Amino acid sequence: MAFNNDAKTPHNDSLFGNLKGYLDTRIDILRLEAQEKAKTAFVGAAHGITLAVIGLFFLIFVSVFAGLALNSALDSPFWGFGIVAGFYLLLLVIFLVGVDKKVFQGVADKLLDNTIYKSDKRQA
Repeated sequence: MAFNNDAKTPHNDSLFGNLKGYLDTRIDILRLEAQEKAKTAFVGAAHGITLAVIGLFFLIFVSVFAGLALNSALDSPFWGFGIVAGFYLLLLVIFLVGVDKKVFQGVADKLLDNTIYKSDKRQA
């Protein structure tokens, strides 16, 4: 049986070169998409953490203000803070006893429904 050494013709080299170029380009595109998604996730996380910290500071200062205002209105050095603490305790009990996780799951489902497909630019 004779082997044909004509397998490496310029046409085949061109075909393999094009295939290699296509694969390299596709890998680069996937890397860029992964980098873009990582950057978007980082920006979203940084934004969310910043908002949470600012919101926490707001809540703390409003609570201290409310406690001091109630102290002044009740002419007491501590009852205002006790009332504010009781309010937060009441909220905690309501969330522990009355609010089911399904409520939060429903909100998360509505907010995050199909976000992967909405952000996919390749979808027709």
